[in-house]
Amino acid sequence: MKITNFTFGSVTIDGETYYKDVIIDKGSVKKRKKGESKKYRNMFGHTPLSSRENIPWNCNRLIVGTGHSSALPVMDEVYDIALRKGVELNLMSTPEAIKHVNDPHTNFILHLTC
Repeated sequence: MKITNFTFGSVTIDGETYYKDVIIDKGSVKKRKKGESKKYRNMFGHTPLSSRENIPWNCNRLIVGTGHSSALPVMDEVYDIALRKGVELNLMSTPEAIKHVNDPHTNFILHLTC
């Protein structure tokens, strides 16, 4: 997997440019569907990552790229599920997260803005 461009609001992965948050699950790139998390937006001032989303738990490590300035909130329930599933959960800025994109046994959620 190769990321050739990353700017505020977009990322190019293997030649395809995405303008919305993405999930990388075992090397497959999908758009993040955050509709189920939108109901929590008022609580956080921003749509958080909640357990209601399709989180790619089938891994040893899940890296959440929390945006350029690490502003994506992650609800406590996500930490709890990771612990129960035995998945190492790492949060870091998206620019830092993409440095790990080829780590084996690692899935990603990448927030492309804030």
